[in-house]
Amino acid sequence: MITVVRGNPTPEELAAALTVVRARLAAGAAGAADGRGPRPLRAWSDPARALTRGLPTPGPHAWRTSLWPA
Repeated sequence: MITVVRGNPTPEELAAALTVVRARLAAGAAGAADGRGPRPLRAWSDPARALTRGLPTPGPHAWRTSLWPA
């Protein structure tokens, strides 16, 4: 089920969005059927890579170190 959360799409816009969703689902099903499956994530785009170090220690200057490289 798809729900429109914000805005008031026209029937044509809604049909276009559903067509894209159905095409993506069909492409995923075709990839799974021929044994290829989904493509693996590359290391640089893996979200877990960003979580390798812990959160900054709370304190008055914690915001400065929140984006420092590990």
